[in-house]
Amino acid sequence: MDDEHCTKKPKLENVTSIKEGKAEILVNDTNVFYNPVQEFNRDLSAAVLTIYARTRNEEVSKKDGQKRDGINVLEALSATGLRSIRYAKEVSGIKEIIANDISAKAVESIRKNIQHNGVDNLIKPNHEDATLLMYKNRRNHFDVIDLDPYGCPTIFLDAAVQSLSDGGLLMVTATDMAVLAGNSPETCYLKYGAISLKSKACHEIALRILLQNIASHAARYGRYIVPLLSISADFYIRVFVKIFSSQIKCKENATKIGMVYQCTGCESINIQPLCYKKPSGPYKLPSSPCVDQLCKICRHKQHTGGPIWLNSLHDQTFVSELLCNLNNMELGTLKRINGVLNVIHEELDIPLYYTLDRLMSIVRCHTPPMIVFRSALLNAGYTVSYSHANKISIKTNAPNEVVWDIVRAWEKEHPIKRDKLQNDSPALNILNTPMTIDVSFNIHPLANPVSRQKHLTRFQTNPTVNWGPGTRATTIIDLETGAKNCKKIKNQNKNSRKEKCLTTEDIIDTKTISTNELDQI
Repeated sequence: MDDEHCTKKPKLENVTSIKEGKAEILVNDTNVFYNPVQEFNRDLSAAVLTIYARTRNEEVSKKDGQKRDGINVLEALSATGLRSIRYAKEVSGIKEIIANDISAKAVESIRKNIQHNGVDNLIKPNHEDATLLMYKNRRNHFDVIDLDPYGCPTIFLDAAVQSLSDGGLLMVTATDMAVLAGNSPETCYLKYGAISLKSKACHEIALRILLQNIASHAARYGRYIVPLLSISADFYIRVFVKIFSSQIKCKENATKIGMVYQCTGCESINIQPLCYKKPSGPYKLPSSPCVDQLCKICRHKQHTGGPIWLNSLHDQTFVSELLCNLNNMELGTLKRINGVLNVIHEELDIPLYYTLDRLMSIVRCHTPPMIVFRSALLNAGYTVSYSHANKISIKTNAPNEVVWDIVRAWEKEHPIKRDKLQNDSPALNILNTPMTIDVSFNIHPLANPVSRQKHLTRFQTNPTVNWGPGTRATTIIDLETGAKNCKKIKNQNKNSRKEKCLTTEDIIDTKTISTNELDQI
C-alpha cells in the first residue's frame, strides 16, 4: 500500500509521560508542546545524524591523526528537550548536546526530562536567545545545528551558518507552507527573498526557495552548501545541508540559483540560472528571459518566480548509505522512512515536476494510468521518475513540447468534445498544435519503479487526528526584564464590543455628534 495512516495518539491530559523512540518526556500540564506527527521528522533526523556523526568523526580523526571523542550538537529551539534526548540515547559518536530554549519554563522542563532519562552526561540545558547563543559561538563552532522553529526559520540562518564548523551539518525545518507554496508571494519575498508560485510543484519549489535562502546567507561569509537530503512531508519541509568554506565555490551559486517561469494557461515550467559557466571558462550572463512573453505551447502569459535553488536536492551517495543502515536503527516510522528514501533514491536530479491529473484536466480529458504515461516518455527516449513530494508527479528531462505531444496523443485516442472549449482557451490551443514526435503507449519495462513493485510506503495521506503544525508556544520570557510576553493575554478581548454604557466624553472623543444625540445621552 502507498498510503499509511497515522495511528491515533492518546490525549495529553490523560497521560503523565510521553514515550518516543528511546526517550520519555514528563507531562506536567496540558500545555506541553508535543506534536506526535513530527515523530517522522525526529526519526529521520536521528537516522541522518547517526550516519553523519560516524563519518564526521572518522574524517576529523584521520585529519588530526588521533581518535576523536565525538561531535557537539546544538538544538537551538528545544522546547521539551525530546529531540536532544533522543539524539543522546539513539545516536553514537556524540560528545555534547546543548538543548537551548528562550523560555525559562521550557528550560526547566528540559532539565527535568534530562534527569528523568539519565543523559546528564551528554546534554546541557541552556536558557538563551537562540540567535545570540549561535553568535557567541562563531569561533568555537558546532558540528551540528538543529533548527526546528514554528513557522519561518530564516531569522536564525545568519547566525547558524557562521557558527558551524567547516563541513558542519545544518538541519532546518520550515512549517509556513502557505507562504512557501504561493498563497502570499509578497510575504514569501519578505521572509525568504524569493517569489513563490502557485504550482502543482509547489512543495519542491518550497524546498528550493529554502535552500537558496540558506545558500545566500552562507555566501556572505565565504561559505557554500551541499544538500544531503531535502524532504517535503506532511505540513512542513526539512533540509539537511553541509556547510563548507570556499570563496571560489561560493561564486558557483550564480549557476546553481535561478528563476522559474510558469505559463498562466497550460502551466508549463521553464527554468533559467542566473549565470552560465563552462568548466574552464568565465561566468556569462544568459539572454533573459528564456521564454517569450506568450507561451509557445498555449499562447498565454507567463509568471516569474524565484530565485530558487536549481542544483541537487539530495546527495545520492549519502541516501544510499542511509538506506543501507536503516535496519540497524530502532525507529517508530521506519517503514515510512524506508519508502520515502527509496523514492528519493529513484528521483531524477531535475528541477520541478508536473502532475498527471493537472496535465489532463487542462485539456479536459480523462487521466491515463500513470504507468501508461511514464511508458510514453520512456518510449520517446527520455527519463522519468516520481518526486517524493507528490504521489502523481511526473519528473522528466523531456521538453515541454514532448510532454504535451503525449497529452495530445492520448486525447486523440480518447477524444473530448472540442465544441465546448472556448476560443483561445489553453486546451484548444494545445490540442490544435501539430505533433512533433510519434508517441507510443506500449508499456515500457522501466515504467513501474522498484519502490512501487515492492509495495513500499512511499506516500502518506494526511492523518485524521493530531495533524498540522500544532499551536505556537505561547510563553516567551524576556531575558533582560524577565517579563512574560503572552500574546493570548495581551490580545484578549481585543476586538470584542464594550458592554459598558458610553459616557458623553467617550462619544465626543471618538466622533462628532449632533445636539440631538447629546440630548438623547
